[in-house]
Amino acid sequence: MFDTSVIELSRSALRRNFRFLRRHIGPHPRISCVIKGNAYGHGIESFLPLAEECGVDHFSVFSASEAVRAVASRGNPSTHVMIMGHVEGEAIPWAVEQGVSFYVFDRQRLEQALAAAGRVGAPALIHLEVETGLNRTGLAGEDLGRALELLSSHGDRLRLMGVCTHYAGAESVNNYLRIQKQKVRYEEALERVREAGLDPGLRHTACSAAAITYPETVMDMVRTGIAMYGFWPSKQTKMHYIQNNCQTPSQRRANPLRRVMRWRSSIMSLKKVQAGEFIGYGTSCQATKPRVLASVPVGYFHGFARSLSNLGYVLVHGRRANVAGLVNMNALLVDVTDMNGKARKGDEVVLIGRQKRSHISVSSFSDLTRNPNYEVLTRLPACIPRVVVD
Repeated sequence: MFDTSVIELSRSALRRNFRFLRRHIGPHPRISCVIKGNAYGHGIESFLPLAEECGVDHFSVFSASEAVRAVASRGNPSTHVMIMGHVEGEAIPWAVEQGVSFYVFDRQRLEQALAAAGRVGAPALIHLEVETGLNRTGLAGEDLGRALELLSSHGDRLRLMGVCTHYAGAESVNNYLRIQKQKVRYEEALERVREAGLDPGLRHTACSAAAITYPETVMDMVRTGIAMYGFWPSKQTKMHYIQNNCQTPSQRRANPLRRVMRWRSSIMSLKKVQAGEFIGYGTSCQATKPRVLASVPVGYFHGFARSLSNLGYVLVHGRRANVAGLVNMNALLVDVTDMNGKARKGDEVVLIGRQKRSHISVSSFSDLTRNPNYEVLTRLPACIPRVVVD
């Protein structure tokens, strides 16, 4: 094969995750699947059609460049794309023309949207992001008042699709009080919208963590990111779900989420190393006994962090094979000494996912590298092929 590794996307796992989220949030709120960061490393072009098969008809991206890819990848013309972050200049009339909605969190963008709608001859589809305490982006005070005036006086060119905000870390109980304040401020902003004579449209504030931990944040739409891909936003989120929804030991042991991703490569070569020899670059690893090493054509360029040198592991024949020496740009070495000669060139190597009865989770990487699973996933480069499997 031409590529050194492949990322498999499981159709059955995604269906299971979608059903779980639908049961948890109820039948009525719309689910917007967040596909920013190249669909959390799963690949927009491969993941979006797969999610459409499962019943998803609304997708959230960060930027206009991601929106272009999402629009080109959708199979259903009624599937909607929403930009939560960067859309500037010529991208605004493009979004208006394509029927792509986008967040407005400053007056300048709203004025640009108004002008673009006039040129294109179609309304700009606006989600009003209000500042509630994250202090990143969002309208408040006089700026919110001015935005409401523009929306009220230009309803033919500015269509208010929703009012939204984002919570400051719903995945951690440490942020509980801050989030409670945000919820109050959001309701106050909603009241200002209604007082201006505007229909707020879709009220949406909840991400995966908020939807699981704070059910009162589930409104008209939920923006589900990490959970849709089969990962818990945090250990605290998982424990909260178990404590509040699982009564029996079997329920507490069962994981309602399934990883959509499986990352696999293969053994490129095998080498015997004598006791006392150093392995790979430098002197970080020395053989204390005769060892058999397998080289795998995956390195930190591919998202297997250099910090996993002498620390990480992969699966070969359903058994753990520890990384030996430094992770290189395009390759790593793993110790297969204890496999009694069963390891062969071309054998499958699993970096994330299940092999026989063993599995490696993204959290395994996260715990070892101290990087959140979000970061590990989104660092998987787009050049790795994504293929859909059942």
